[in-house]
Formats: sequence, C-alpha cells, structure tokens
Amino acid sequence: MHIEFHPSQRSTIGAEWEIALVDRRSGELTSVAQRILDTVRPEGHDEHPKIKQELLLNTVEIITGVCHTVAEAAADLSESLEAVRSVTDPLGVELFCAGTHPFSPWYQQKVTDKARYAKLIERTQWWGRQMLIYGVHVHVGVDDRDKVLPILDALLNYYPHLQALSASSPYWGGEDTGYASNRALMFQQLPTAGLPFQFHKWPELESYVEDMFRTGVIDHFSEIRWDIRPSPLLGTVEMRVCDGLPTLEEVSAIAALTQCLVDDFSERLDAGEHLPSLPPWHVQENKWRAARYGLEAIVILNAAGDERLVTEDLTDLLDRLEPVARRLGCAGELRGVETILKYGASYQRQRAVAQEYNGSLKAVVASLIAEMRNGIDKDT
Repeated sequence: MHIEFHPSQRSTIGAEWEIALVDRRSGELTSVAQRILDTVRPEGHDEHPKIKQELLLNTVEIITGVCHTVAEAAADLSESLEAVRSVTDPLGVELFCAGTHPFSPWYQQKVTDKARYAKLIERTQWWGRQMLIYGVHVHVGVDDRDKVLPILDALLNYYPHLQALSASSPYWGGEDTGYASNRALMFQQLPTAGLPFQFHKWPELESYVEDMFRTGVIDHFSEIRWDIRPSPLLGTVEMRVCDGLPTLEEVSAIAALTQCLVDDFSERLDAGEHLPSLPPWHVQENKWRAARYGLEAIVILNAAGDERLVTEDLTDLLDRLEPVARRLGCAGELRGVETILKYGASYQRQRAVAQEYNGSLKAVVASLIAEMRNGIDKDT
C-alpha cells in the first residue's frame, strides 16, 4: 500500500486542545457540546473551522490552523476559546482541561451521534465507553518523508519528559489512582493505541498499514491512534502523548518543547547525523514510570540503561534547546516548562488542592476551572 506523505514547511506547528464542559454549580460534566457547536457554526457552513465535536458530548475540541510560531498557535487557540465561552458563560457552563474528570462517572456520559464514534464503541465495548479522557496534540511540520520515522523514534526518548510535564489525571471515579497520569494507561487499551512500532523505513510502515486494512483492524489511517504518529495528509509528526493541560501557558510550553525537539532532530538529520533511539522495552518502561511517578520519575536515558531523574534531564534539555527556541521564536514559551517545574505539574497541583480542602474533588474541579480562566496561581 502506497502512503503519500505531503511534506510541510519545516517546523510549522499546529495544536489540538480537548476541553471539558462542566456545570458551574455541581462541577459535574454536562453534555451540551452540540448546542455549543450549533451556536458557533458560521452561517452556511456545516461546522466551525476550528471548534470541533469529539467522542463525548461533554467535550469540544479547539484546533489551530497551520502556524509558524507557538505564539501564533496560542493566539489561535485563545480566539477559539473565547468563542466557546461566549456560548458557555450564559449557559452556566464552565470549561476545564485535565487528563480525566476527577469524579464524574464514565457510564453517565453521552456519546456523540456519529457513525465513526458508534463504530468505535461497538468494537471496543467496555474499554471504549470508559474513554472519559482529554488530551493535547501537537503537530510539527516535516519537510521530507524520509525524516519522519527517525524523528518519531528520537521523540520517544523524550516521551517520559512530555508525559511527566503534562500529567493531570491522578483521579478516576472519585478515587486517587496513585498515578500521575491514569489517562496514559487507559488510552492504550484501545486497538492501535499506545506506543508506536519503531519502523526504520517508510515501506515498513506502508506494509503495516496494508496489513491493518486487509485484516479489518482499521478503515482509515487516522484510526492508528499511537501516542506519536505520522500524519501523512498534513505532513507532520503528531505528538499525542500529553494529558489535557489546564492552561494556555502550559499548552504553549509543551508546544514549544515539541517544536524545538522536532526542529533539532530535523536539522541534525540534514547534517547527516544518525539520531539516537531507545530499545522498545526501555520506551515502554519509561512510559509507565512517567505515568506512575510524573515529575518524580527516574527515566532510562539510553540502551546502556543509564538513568536520571526526569526533572534533572529536563533542566539540561532546556539549556540545550535554547538556541533552537530562539531561532524558532519560542524562547519565551519554552521557559513555560520552567514554570511547570516550579509550581508543579497539574497532578501535583490537584492533589495539593484536595489536601487543602479535606479531600474535596469538587474543589479540585473548581481549581481547574479557575486555572483555565486565569492561569496558574503563582502567589501560592
């Protein structure tokens, strides 16, 4: 099977942000997405170009166009977010984003009435119905098909860094799971989800996809739901590792880190360098460690099994990427990673709120709502 990759301008960027809809009084999820989508849809169009439906009716997704800088992408997201708020504020509906809702039951949520979602639920049953999860995806443009798989493999070295920074799903069904990211391990239960296979050549990917079509596993390339995947139609590598992020500052920081990593890898490939990769078993272990321990994870750095605390490795990584960030115009946004390290990832902030309010998860939801509206409280 031939899969045509449509090259993009190098290191252009786009983002997708899944937003939860909650009742202002109760903090419970509310299934009003269709009302919002109908209201924001421009006259004469089937849908809004940047505000989209998702699997569940308690969710809307906002997406950017093709952007050249992280600041441009952030402004794009902010504009769409305000358009959503113009509808939700009068309805008494609040917005928040985290990897999971701390207490709303999965079995009470309504699925969007669309054939592809019905097919997903029919096939995946109990696991599919439990996909009460939210994420942030970042696309980065790649200018040559032959760079895509080496960049994907190299990004897997930094999987735990991205997962730990974004981890925001410690709670599930009203209980503390003990994980920083329960979402990471839940999502991988779906067919074709989870870690990607580490193919070395494009024809190997084509052969895999052909097998998936032939055996009826997928009907469309987009049904390959890997945590990091090529997007041939858009000409990007798509980073799907991250839990939902509560603030635009955090989305911008993760977008900047992703853009810098991909651009750095692209430049090194242009210079003839062979990019380092990890054995699949180390990648798998790093994913689990980051999901379990978040920013306290000790990650495996190389095939020799050397290890390091993820926050220490992040500090050195930010220094190394600073010239890349200056070149891409995202130095300020990349420094947002330091803000996460200073004030804690979302899972840490959520647990701190729960502890302060005697275990109240309603207080946790209120804090997530406040963060989306006002940003991280840096006075605490």
